[in-house]
Amino acid sequence: MKMGVLFPQFEIGTDTRDIRDFAVTADELGYTHLTAFDQIIGLNKASRPDWTYVHDAGDMFHELFVLFGYLAAITKNIDFVTGVLVLPMRGTALVAKQAAEVDLLSGGRLRLGVGVGVKPDEFEACGEEFGNRGKRMDEQIDLLRKLWSADLIDYEGKYHRVRDGGINPLPVQRPIPIWIGGVSEAAIKRVGRLGDGWLPNFQADDTGRRGIQAMREVAVAHGRDPDRIGIEATMTIIDRSYAELREEIEEWRAIGATHITVNTMPERWVEEEKRWNKADIGGLVDPRAHIDAIRRFRDALPDYF
Repeated sequence: MKMGVLFPQFEIGTDTRDIRDFAVTADELGYTHLTAFDQIIGLNKASRPDWTYVHDAGDMFHELFVLFGYLAAITKNIDFVTGVLVLPMRGTALVAKQAAEVDLLSGGRLRLGVGVGVKPDEFEACGEEFGNRGKRMDEQIDLLRKLWSADLIDYEGKYHRVRDGGINPLPVQRPIPIWIGGVSEAAIKRVGRLGDGWLPNFQADDTGRRGIQAMREVAVAHGRDPDRIGIEATMTIIDRSYAELREEIEEWRAIGATHITVNTMPERWVEEEKRWNKADIGGLVDPRAHIDAIRRFRDALPDYF
């Protein structure tokens, strides 16, 4: 079981000292990975009366590739995970280039988590089509792996064409691992067919167990070894006892999780909606408190490090 941290995007602020210190501390404490969310365009929920999403224009999102390039220079061992990058909102060749550069600068410490996205208005703002995003992402994953694995490629797909071209420099990892987010039926099938790993947003319960079993069955049907597909869970640690957290870690281990990401931001699981939502449980408003929280967690449960 690998133990990582969630970069506190919404509460870390813009002071580069806090950003630096959070990542460096996580690295020095022995956390294996740092995962960060993605959002390009923040939407104003006040002008959208039917708003049902978690994050809006009021939530801060540092740009992932620039952030990870900066953190790569000041850390030694910790991996960087996009959890998740909304891939169909971006040009594939540019993502291949950016990800390869981060992987190179970090010495092979990037894991690219991708998802299809859920907000049509974001796609419109980025100039990309929403309706075909799943099919496009399948092709994007295929093309990314080819661009990361050879100096020059020829590629002819439904949405992409590359004629005797490639990116230079190539990444250290050839290819960079691609993990897939989501818990819909389509996402589960996509993980089983294409994913090096899975970033699901369910709980370590019967729903989670059934989802993992379904993914494993898809993998086997496509001639893949399901034991080689990683599973990363997210676990909120504030306002909870360490005994409770230990119990949850073991529940995740029992259903097959390979990675845990520790979240210090105030979110809660909404069972009826099957998603995370913001919770009024007293967030850590001081960026330094997030650093203290991940240190206390490591000190309280050292056997997981």
